[in-house]
Amino acid sequence: MYNMRMNLELLRTFLELHRNRHFGRAAEALHITQAAVSQRLKSLEAILGVTLFDRSQREIRLTPEGGRLIRHAERLISAWRAARQDVSMAGASRQLVLGGSLRLWDVVLQDWLHRLRVSYPDLAIIAESQTPEVLTRRLIDGTLDVAIVLEPAQLDILQVIEVARIEFICVSSHAGLDIDQALAFGYVYVDWGLSHALEHRRAYPDAEEAMTRLSHAKMALSYIQAIGGSAYLPKRMVVAQLESEALHTVEGAVVFERPAYAAYPVRSPRLDLITETLELISATQ
Repeated sequence: MYNMRMNLELLRTFLELHRNRHFGRAAEALHITQAAVSQRLKSLEAILGVTLFDRSQREIRLTPEGGRLIRHAERLISAWRAARQDVSMAGASRQLVLGGSLRLWDVVLQDWLHRLRVSYPDLAIIAESQTPEVLTRRLIDGTLDVAIVLEPAQLDILQVIEVARIEFICVSSHAGLDIDQALAFGYVYVDWGLSHALEHRRAYPDAEEAMTRLSHAKMALSYIQAIGGSAYLPKRMVVAQLESEALHTVEGAVVFERPAYAAYPVRSPRLDLITETLELISATQ
């Protein structure tokens, strides 16, 4: 058991190095010293008999062998987490492992998680955010029960259903702006995926590229409240700010609408639980 836990720590350290590409930042994330990170990497490389990172550059880079290890490391850690929960969650009659893209946590998933806990007090829940690529891989590996995403992979082994529609409206910290003014001065582009980018370009073909581009709605909301500016944000996220007039709708702005999807394995042993719990997601966000 000790060796298993130790090897998992080596894999966690490897993945953290891959995410941060820096020994110091990986050490901070893991709450250990930089020397400990270096020693763990050396130990893992010794076990595998390969070099996992090229350290000759200022920013460390994965070797081909390191690149091949990523999905195995993620799968092993996820499987161990699920196994530990499965055997140690006394009193939990059922469990659900759910994931979502970071873009959707504040928009869809946070409320769903709250409703799950209230509606299913005996349900053991593991929830996490990952990139769409990692979520898809984990669905295929069987270490994730359901993922909520904007642009799901179309695979025969996955069931994909629409669970919500999200309205995006253009809001500004300044009152009385029209869309041309909002796009020209202090506009913050929020990345809602490729489909949104195409719709945005079709709606505003003459708009210049935004000087500020953010990947997360909460970041954009905080930014325009602190610095000023305009952005497309989910309507449900800014209701309170609009009512208090901390933010204002932009005149003449197109309202975009995007579906959010649930993806889960067609032959999941928890199929009934998945479909049952998905009904707790609000249809309109």
